[in-house]
This record gives sequence, C-alpha cells and structure tokens, in this order.
Amino acid sequence: MVVDGSWWTGGALVVLAWHNVEGTWQWPAPAGAGAAGFRRQMRALRAATNVVPLDEALQALSAGRRLPPRAVAITFDDGYRDNLDVAVPILRELGLPATVFLVPDLLDGNLDPWWERLAWAVTTAEDPLLEFEGGIYPLTDERTRRTTLDRLQEVLKRRTDAERRAAVAQITESLTCRGPQHDPRRMFLDWEGARALVRAGIGIGSHTTGHAILARETPHAQREDLIGSRRRLQDELDLPIDVLAYPNGQVGDYSAETIAAARAAGYSHSVTAWGLVNGPQTEVHEIRRRLLSPTDPATKVLLGIGYRTVVGGGDDVQRSHAELSSTDGVHPKVDEDRY
Repeated sequence: MVVDGSWWTGGALVVLAWHNVEGTWQWPAPAGAGAAGFRRQMRALRAATNVVPLDEALQALSAGRRLPPRAVAITFDDGYRDNLDVAVPILRELGLPATVFLVPDLLDGNLDPWWERLAWAVTTAEDPLLEFEGGIYPLTDERTRRTTLDRLQEVLKRRTDAERRAAVAQITESLTCRGPQHDPRRMFLDWEGARALVRAGIGIGSHTTGHAILARETPHAQREDLIGSRRRLQDELDLPIDVLAYPNGQVGDYSAETIAAARAAGYSHSVTAWGLVNGPQTEVHEIRRRLLSPTDPATKVLLGIGYRTVVGGGDDVQRSHAELSSTDGVHPKVDEDRY
C-alpha cells in the first residue's frame, strides 16, 4: 500500500503493532535477536517519523485536528511479559510512547493462550505426523512443523472460542511432547505487570476478556465480552479504557455486530490488523494497523510505511537520509537534528 500525501504533512496516522519481543513458541527467534531487532526498529522510527500516543492521535484525527508530519503510533497485543521487561526500557530510553492491549483472563493467569499451546505441541512433538479430523499433518522437520502449525491455526480460527480450545486440547493430548514445558504464567504479564506498564507511562487498551475472535461468537456474547473486559481493566488499573484491539483483527474476524458491541461497551475506537493509513474519514471502529515482527529489518519497517529508499541499514538507519514518498514529487528529508 502506498502512503498518501496527507501522512507526510500531518493529516493521517500509521499504527504499527507487535506481539512479543523475544522468541516464543508461536514466534521463534534466537535469544537476543528480538531485543536487538526491536531496538533498531525503534531507533529508525524515532529518526524518520514522529511517534505519538495512540489515544491522543486517534482523538485528534477524529476531531479533524492536525497531527505531526509522518505520525506513527506503536502498539502491542496480548500482554507478553517481555513487553514490560524488554520493550519498555528501550521505549523509555528513546522517549517513545506506546500502547499495550491486554486480556484480563491472561492477566488473571487462568487462561492458556491457545496459539502458544498449539505451537508448543507442534514444535516439541516426537510424533512424525498428526492425524486430526481426517487430515494428515506431517511433523518430520522444522519446515513441515511450521507448515502444519499454519494450517491448523487457519482451520481453528474459523471456530468459536470454545470449539477452538477443545480442538487444541484434543491435538495436544494426541501428541507425545518432550523438552521444555509450555508455561503461560512466565510468558505473559499478570495484574502487577499491567500496573507496572501504567506506572511506566504505557497506554492500555482492551484485547477482549479472553481473546475470542469476536465474529465467531454470538452478538450477545460479544457485547458481554467487551463490556466486561473494559470494566475489568478500568477497575484494576484505575484508568479509562477507550480503545479496543480485535483479536486476529483481519476482515471477517469482526463484524457489524462486533462494531455495534464495541460502541455499546463505550469504546471510542477499535483497531484492526490490516491496512496502513488512517485519515479523518476512517471508520473509528476499523482503524487500520500493520503487524510487524521484532526481527524484521529496520529498513523493511521504513519501506513498509512509505519510504521509497533508505540509505544504510541496521544500526546506520537512524543516521541515514531517507527519501520520503509524496504525491507531488517532492522528497523531504529526515530532520537530522532529531537524531
């Protein structure tokens, strides 16, 4: 997607999203690679864009007020513990705001994140294959395991939350898994960790009560979920919760009933996981957002949000002169005195 000219002049907002920083069963990475990559990405964004608080930027955009040129908001989904332990120190060092979308049931410690449990089972299984609902899923090497995981997740995402969790339980019980155990309590924040995010100045949003893919649930269940999640986060963290992030967040993962439920629950905005640029006319409950990995090269991040070329790479990105795309053929340069 090409960024339109309004982003360069303060008339639009780009929202970026991450989940974890260091590797997990779902998103594996060598030790330390995530932190190093995320730091490079943040230095590049600080040099080349104006990073703004999500809540404030969304309110300004909806009210028709101008944003800083090249405005970007940083977000995280789910509440992985490394958001606090790894990302927050980097963000504070660089003076960058961010928002984390939290799941109350994960903070309680009584919800097993199905995507991580499934990834753990597929990764550590000693079985050469998985038989599931008449299908054969090979587990012979790293490549086939990742392909199997992707296939299973696409199938399961189309089910209700209860059906999905039952299927994951069935799959994990059918496999013989060895090695490190899946431990969600160590992987995800608890309520004290969420309060530490607030004390660090991180914005907080809702990611539903239990990470259900909302459009798979009944309208009543969606409404109860979103009301309950917002109320619980506000009560526990003593701050307003105005922005919702749809789990999975693709077109089809939320519906007109979902948007109605979000409005009824009192959210001012909802963010998706597709698209890139948001302007004053963007539907407030379909804010576009691009998902990234902490191991994506910093140059890829900049090119992905509209840079035509980036001079240098890796640690040199923040010292580069980057050509910025614009609709009138003018290519403004990054302000050197900002970095």
